Amino acid sequence: MFKGARLPYLDHRIRRFDISQRDVPLPYRGRMGDMPALVLEALEPGLLILLHETTPDLITYETWDAFSSFAQTKGLLDVDSWSRGRAGPNAGFGEYYTRHTKSLIAVGSGIGSDRAFGLETEFVALQNPYELHLSAGETAAVLQFQLLYQGVARPQTQVELFARGPEDAVQRQIFKTDDSGVVQIPVQSGQRYLLNSVVLRPFVPTTETEAAVLWETLWASLVFAIP
Repeated sequence: MFKGARLPYLDHRIRRFDISQRDVPLPYRGRMGDMPALVLEALEPGLLILLHETTPDLITYETWDAFSSFAQTKGLLDVDSWSRGRAGPNAGFGEYYTRHTKSLIAVGSGIGSDRAFGLETEFVALQNPYELHLSAGETAAVLQFQLLYQGVARPQTQVELFARGPEDAVQRQIFKTDDSGVVQIPVQSGQRYLLNSVVLRPFVPTTETEAAVLWETLWASLVFAIP
């Protein structure tokens, strides 16, 4: 649906990798080095949901301003106030990040429904995008998604929407969840979509080598399409 780096199956980079059809999540086991990392055969018709959580990766920021700029882009506007009184360097500090991804794929009709699957942070589609019934002449609608962190709704939180059209041009829009963690997303037929939202939390080092790691980010994403 979206173009990205082709990555092999590496089990040490995977915290969770499940496939769900008919509301039954099953662990996926590939072979080390498989390219692509996921190969599925003989699928049943219905909504296929892919769930993937990674182990932490480390990124290093050379300046506090670079980190602050990133945080503001992701809607984490209070990061500077959080930093007051913190211990740690203002340059050359680290951030661990993990990805918590969900993909909704139609097999045949794509009938089915999404739900919370217990990812540390995740989007839940409150309507199945493949069961969206547009009236004659309609090409647009609004779908609802709920954003969760540790099973609890995230209110008033920034959500990024990336939309890819038939010509492969990508548009980015910013939305915000309501007090129930629900975001209203406008969609159009023939488009592919990626929702993205970030949790930022302080990191507590447990070893001497982690002493310069100040933060960790958890990236929730959801990919789907509108036929």
